[in-house]
Amino acid sequence: MQDDDLVFRALADPVRRLLLDALFQRDGRTLGELETVVNEHVEMTRFGVAKHLKLLEQADLVVSRKKGRQKLHHLNPVPIQQIHSRWIGKYTERAGIAALLLGLKQQVETPEPTKDDTP
Repeated sequence: MQDDDLVFRALADPVRRLLLDALFQRDGRTLGELETVVNEHVEMTRFGVAKHLKLLEQADLVVSRKKGRQKLHHLNPVPIQQIHSRWIGKYTERAGIAALLLGLKQQVETPEPTKDDTP
């Protein structure tokens, strides 16, 4: 499976997005801390959270490091930036041009009020 496919698959799940948001807010969290964050929104076992983290690690969105007896999870934003550069950026640029053209079209097609239209 290509790297982009892994990233899109990882981002497709709301629990995994929740985990990424939690790591964005505060990096270097343990599995227990992330389980608490997830359980504030949906009920999930520690094993379920670990499975989601494993998929995020496979997509290289999360990197984990051992610190003593703890395993800390860190956000890796690089794959998301690569997705943005490859897919979103070019469409955003084109969407900006389309938005300008639509605004111009609406301005040209909207009749200006005449003296008869005013109360």
